[in-house]
Amino acid sequence: MLRFLTMRVLGAIPLLFLLSIVTFAIIQAPPGDYGDTIRSMLINQGGAAPDVAERQAEIYREANGLNDPIIVQYFRWISGIVTRFDFGHSFFYNKEVGTVVAERLPATIVLALVCHILASLLGIGLGIVAATRQYSWIDTGLGIISFLGMTIPRFLLAIILLYVLVFRLNVSEVGMFFSARYGGAPWSWDKFVNLVQHVWPVIFIATFGGLAYNMRVMRANLLDVLNSQYVETARAKGLPESAVILKHAVPNALHPLVAYQGVVLPYMLTGEIEVAIVFGLATVGPAIVGSMGVGDVYVTATFMLVLATTLIIGNIIADLLLVALDPRVRLGGSAE
Repeated sequence: MLRFLTMRVLGAIPLLFLLSIVTFAIIQAPPGDYGDTIRSMLINQGGAAPDVAERQAEIYREANGLNDPIIVQYFRWISGIVTRFDFGHSFFYNKEVGTVVAERLPATIVLALVCHILASLLGIGLGIVAATRQYSWIDTGLGIISFLGMTIPRFLLAIILLYVLVFRLNVSEVGMFFSARYGGAPWSWDKFVNLVQHVWPVIFIATFGGLAYNMRVMRANLLDVLNSQYVETARAKGLPESAVILKHAVPNALHPLVAYQGVVLPYMLTGEIEVAIVFGLATVGPAIVGSMGVGDVYVTATFMLVLATTLIIGNIIADLLLVALDPRVRLGGSAE
């Protein structure tokens, strides 16, 4: 197990390096940089003449290395990460990128994990219910929910829910984690309840898609397993139906869902990002979109590298969970 984990971690290093190159190149591909943002701000907000604004923007580019070739900018960024764990300086936020990430990433990961846990528990449970009541009205209703969850875009559902909350229910505190009176207050039960009241739309929408997928896959796999010979043998021995399902059928039906955990964290992160952009929460999503819009390349590249890292970590965790679930699975083809 330790050898497998070591090999996967070492194998992830060149993959992350390649992903960082591709990400940085894609981000730099569109014309313009943060110097153009500086020029626009000087003209539109400062009333500066275009030639004066252009000179100031050029001075900013030279001072921050924006006129250097892309390859030079990339190696300056990646060498800072490797040697000093320095992700660069954010032009827009005027602070270290690591500080921007530390301010927004924890809340994003917590929301994504909450959505993942809820989607897994509810999806697997409802999938078992649907499979054991095949072709009933319960199965049909859950099938409709699964279909809607997998087909409705999350950003569209977020827009609809935002419209209902703001224009129909007159909810004013949207786009924040807490009400104003709880902003600097210490943690308490009231503050936690206030947090839930503000973030439940994000959790609901991001959970909905994952729940639908888990339910659909669990139902299909469990139906296949229930028709297996060893399940019929367990029934013939007189075991209660609940024991047959929970002890024999469900563990084997979980294998594809466990493998799915390798991509579920990035999936939940992107789901949270989409919804957070619509609701304007101070998480990773708005930071990525905002940094891309103004050419804050180091913030965008760092967040994308973080998302790629979560995908690799998720796949490693999925492999370990498969072995824990079924000892017959051997890692790397060895007999460990």
